Amino acid sequence: MKELSTNTLAQLSSATVALPAAAHLALPEKVLQFGTGVLLRGLPDYLIDKANRQGVFNGRIVVVKSTDGGDITAFTRQDGLYTLCIRGIEDGQQVEENVVCSAISRVLSAKSQWAEVLRCAQSPDLAVVISNTTEVGIQLVADDIRTSPPQSFPGKLLAVLYARYQAFQGDPAKGLVIVPTELIPENGAKLEAILLELAHRNGLEAEFIDWLETANTCCNSLVDRIVPGRPAAALQAALEAELGYNDDLLTMSEVYRLWAIEGDEKVRRVLSFEQADAGVVVQPDINQFRELKLRMLNGTHTLSCGLAYLAGFDTVRAAMEDEVLGAFISSLMQDNLRRGIPYPVPEDVSREFGRQVLDRFRNPYIEHRWLGITLNYSAKLQLRNVATLLGYVERYQRVPACAALGFAGYLLFMRGTQEQDHTWYGELNGQTYPIQDEKAAYFADLWQRLDAAELTTTVLRNSTLWGHDLTTLPGFAAQVSSHLQAMLDQGVYATVASHLTAQVSA
Repeated sequence: MKELSTNTLAQLSSATVALPAAAHLALPEKVLQFGTGVLLRGLPDYLIDKANRQGVFNGRIVVVKSTDGGDITAFTRQDGLYTLCIRGIEDGQQVEENVVCSAISRVLSAKSQWAEVLRCAQSPDLAVVISNTTEVGIQLVADDIRTSPPQSFPGKLLAVLYARYQAFQGDPAKGLVIVPTELIPENGAKLEAILLELAHRNGLEAEFIDWLETANTCCNSLVDRIVPGRPAAALQAALEAELGYNDDLLTMSEVYRLWAIEGDEKVRRVLSFEQADAGVVVQPDINQFRELKLRMLNGTHTLSCGLAYLAGFDTVRAAMEDEVLGAFISSLMQDNLRRGIPYPVPEDVSREFGRQVLDRFRNPYIEHRWLGITLNYSAKLQLRNVATLLGYVERYQRVPACAALGFAGYLLFMRGTQEQDHTWYGELNGQTYPIQDEKAAYFADLWQRLDAAELTTTVLRNSTLWGHDLTTLPGFAAQVSSHLQAMLDQGVYATVASHLTAQVSA
């Protein structure tokens, strides 16, 4: 079977995959991207490719591989081409779409091709920098930008910017729009602060530091798309048989996509690919998108995971397909969490976002495991759900009923019964499961000493855990305790079913 490359494009069938035109392969290199990961290929690179097809952005991407792990031979063999297989549900309809993305022009190794990376900085076509170097990539480390290459991602980026400053003699029109996509709050602001600090530590001239700060724009951004990456071997083989070619870079993604970028009109003009897809949003404040994702998507996952796992469901999709658990998760998100978001969001916007999230949860191509979501359960619950809980109670003067049940599920999940190799394990139907939480020992001790009511009160009162004494919320402790005792007496699934019946009756 033929392998995907520019030489084989003409032999491929457009009936099974959307192919690029020859003109797309000759577009100028306008983007420098740090990172080769699947999230970048599945979201920013795909969106730029889509814009190129519409004649909007008209630019390609030079990718810099920053780490030593892996290799770039597949990118070289395939001339930067890769297939994105988009699968999922949108507006209640199943979507299957295959696209050969041609936005990547070439991939350079920072370790062995650093001089070539610096030459990219001297190109008048360059306008944008994108990065995804994982959450630990945006950190200040002692770095010499004159090494080849510098150690850290901020060090590499500063070296690129300094080379550009020198090449264009400080021309303010040659500054870049820099969009990090690392999943940390205020990623652009943090990157900018590190760049400035590194510039001072490297003794760079004041004129460059002024150019760095005034001619360049570091944008906060938020990315949201599930991109599992390369599929399992059997699915890969089936997809390649359907497509008619081999692709070592073939990538799966869900349908939903969001790239929210904080910027002004100047940024919007540079990032003209925003026009090509409603999933790209450039505006002065993106906190609304961050709050929606944190409170509704992540928050629903967190308040559902223990309950759903103990009710006998391994994956999010399996729970959504069940009448009882599916109804609970929907009600938790739309009736409780959506209404408690501690940030002003128009109701129609939050309701539509919730509908999209529920479609994503039902995606038959994504196997998202509840047990994986329970990792660092306590910290996630505090970060994602406490502010929403407080916001709901303040707004409606009552306890969000589904959230109270979800909290009870958390307490039951945290009942460690045995410890092995410094890991606590709970028990479900005679099988053990790991409790991967730094508070696991704390809960194991409480479960050995206290009954359900005492344990609930003790945990909810622990302001070190939650930042608040949650027993001060009228009726919350009583509801959580009642649900917890019911689960101990009659089982988790039956308790959720009874709760939903009571809600309908009320």
